[in-house]
Amino acid sequence: MAAQQALGMIETKGLVASIEAADAMVKAANVTLIGKEHV
Repeated sequence: MAAQQALGMIETKGLVASIEAADAMVKAANVTLIGKEHV
């Protein structure tokens, strides 16, 4: 079976929320964090 790919984005307020979200993604699937942007 071919690997499936998806793109996910998360918008948060605060560093702790973004770290928790990234941690949950990494634990749930084979995820690569490619960047972050401060707006």
